[in-house]
Amino acid sequence: MAAARADARRNRETVLRTAMCVFAEEGLGVSLGRIAQRAGVGAGTVYRHFPSKDILVEAVLAEHLESLVGAADRWAARAVPGEALFGFLLEVIDTSAGRLPVCEAITTDGSWPRAVLGAAEQRFHGALERLLRDAQQAGAVRADVRVDDLSALLAGGVAMRSTHRDQTRGSRLVRLTLDALRTPPVTKAFRDRPGKPRHETTAPRHCAECGARLPVRPTGRPPRYCGPTCRQRAHRRSR
Repeated sequence: MAAARADARRNRETVLRTAMCVFAEEGLGVSLGRIAQRAGVGAGTVYRHFPSKDILVEAVLAEHLESLVGAADRWAARAVPGEALFGFLLEVIDTSAGRLPVCEAITTDGSWPRAVLGAAEQRFHGALERLLRDAQQAGAVRADVRVDDLSALLAGGVAMRSTHRDQTRGSRLVRLTLDALRTPPVTKAFRDRPGKPRHETTAPRHCAECGARLPVRPTGRPPRYCGPTCRQRAHRRSR
């Protein structure tokens, strides 16, 4: 009895792995018989675990999300919060790029079964939220970023990575996009030292008429003359 259950579990896992590859290579129009052939099992085995293609497609995507939840846990355990989040986001995009046909079909058609996929989506978003919260608390990610922002960026990143003709440049664009999430560097503001006159570096130090040393003013326009007498004398001479 236990051996039969183990065989059934292995057959189900084999069908799931094969279906993901076949859907990515040949599209969703492929038949369950074709998937059974590629998996090396009988068609009855496929139908016993997945009575329809819709259920199989949903199970394939749910399995993918569950694997990503495990990846989120691994990133959280081996990296600092900011790098854990960005490493996870890049892994999601890289591993999902080859599954674009399945992802697009299941997310754009509301008639697909949702019970299994919905539970997997909740666990995925929970893992994503934990990574985001830790990264924000560490000051590595902008405070105004939300989980639904990350979900939108992931969908866009998968599309960018999949459709770009140059895979290297596509990956570079994805990284540039994700960098916008990082906390901007703090620019140090340089202020005058206490007691230093505002115009010390540019203001004249001596009267332009008599040469006497000018008084230092902490605010306002710097003087050019030591007093009214020199100012009037300079104005008369200029006239």
